[in-house]
Amino acid sequence: MDYDVVILGGGIIGCAAAYELSKYSLNIAVIEKNYDIADDVALVNTDIIYDGIECDDTLVSKLELMGNGMFEELCERLDVPFNRSGGLIIAGTEEEEKRIIQMYDKAINKGIKNLRVLDSEKVYEMEPNLNVKVRKAIYSENMGVICPYDLAIAYGEVAFDNGVNFKLEEEVVEIVKLSKGFRVETNKNKFTCKMVINTTYKGQYGIDNETFESVDNNGGDVNYFLLDKGFKGMFSNVLFNIGEKGDITYAVPAVHGNTVAALNTRENLDFNNSLQKVSGLVNGIKVENIVNYYQTTLHDNTVLIDDSSVDKGYIKVIAKHYGEVTMTPAIAIIICETVISNTKCKLRRDFNDKRREFFRFRYMSNEERAKVIKVDSKYGKMICRCQKVTEGEIVDAIRRPLGARTVEGIKRRTGATFGSCQGSYCLNKIVSILARETNKNVIDIVKDSKSSRVVPNRIKEFDGV
Repeated sequence: MDYDVVILGGGIIGCAAAYELSKYSLNIAVIEKNYDIADDVALVNTDIIYDGIECDDTLVSKLELMGNGMFEELCERLDVPFNRSGGLIIAGTEEEEKRIIQMYDKAINKGIKNLRVLDSEKVYEMEPNLNVKVRKAIYSENMGVICPYDLAIAYGEVAFDNGVNFKLEEEVVEIVKLSKGFRVETNKNKFTCKMVINTTYKGQYGIDNETFESVDNNGGDVNYFLLDKGFKGMFSNVLFNIGEKGDITYAVPAVHGNTVAALNTRENLDFNNSLQKVSGLVNGIKVENIVNYYQTTLHDNTVLIDDSSVDKGYIKVIAKHYGEVTMTPAIAIIICETVISNTKCKLRRDFNDKRREFFRFRYMSNEERAKVIKVDSKYGKMICRCQKVTEGEIVDAIRRPLGARTVEGIKRRTGATFGSCQGSYCLNKIVSILARETNKNVIDIVKDSKSSRVVPNRIKEFDGV
């Protein structure tokens, strides 16, 4: 056998499963069709860590609650910023108040703790910048915020350093059951393995249960407004307001210091109408406060952890859901426990749970910066002025385990181009560094995928660009 376990999909759940399984005496491979891991995570630098209060699905609610309790210890180990900020679900009308009281009663029956119903005076005391009508609110001490691709990349890096073989730019075309184990066929190779963990949600393979259909339940669009750090209406808690038509507005204090305002709606709204609705919760937003605007789809699908074929060596996991990041630590533990109970493996004594050190220039003191620059002068050359990202950080992001090979990969790992100029000053420099460090021509550097070349062709023939 080439491998003991092959994981299909290098998304956040695939990387988390690889991390947990790399603690054991297993030969593991992760197959990912894209240039980079964590490509399934939306390019928004903040995700809410839920506690199950908002969800009617029993399994999802349990997975969220289980995952929620694991984040402090996990993030400390992996050196990932996490803020247990707390959350307020606000009711501004009598109808909304009835709705959140029902939500609170259901949450108590689910066994969710650290919840309180607050009156308006207490809410305004907690959030003095809140400038909307409040009748009541549910306060949850459990909620928090994290940068989702920080977590996914950390999972992947530690798994890589513990011997997991990541095969990027390979797409699985078929899984064939053998007399012993499986043959996994990709567009480039064929591998044999004892077990397959399928974390992808697209496509059906011969081994899949034919009765299961992956239906994408579209929960509407989410319009994200990334606000600059100078915005005066900053909040310390995650804020929610669920409108009478089911629209949900959010205000999320990002782990990196700014605020994300968002609207989840089934209406087809443009930028201005979305901003108007968001302003019903986050008052005082001006266009000049908006650093970036994203629109993506909110997924609210059934979560599947199918181990019905585990005796054959096959596990399928589908979690295309807005709470995926919250559930990931719990799902990874469940996958790991299922695998080790069906294989003869032991805990590794040489497992290294520490992520390789890296520097974030913008968070360092002048004394710390001087020491780093003395060791490597590239840390003294500023590339992204808005985010204070140096050449040393970009080079490190490329040379690290599972290093960046695309502009999006640099953006996720360093924060470059996330500032107010959105890369207009630094994009060309990042492309040049990527080309130099990966020994490629600048016209071969892509934003994210093969069809997204940053420089489509040379305008003139020069010796260098």
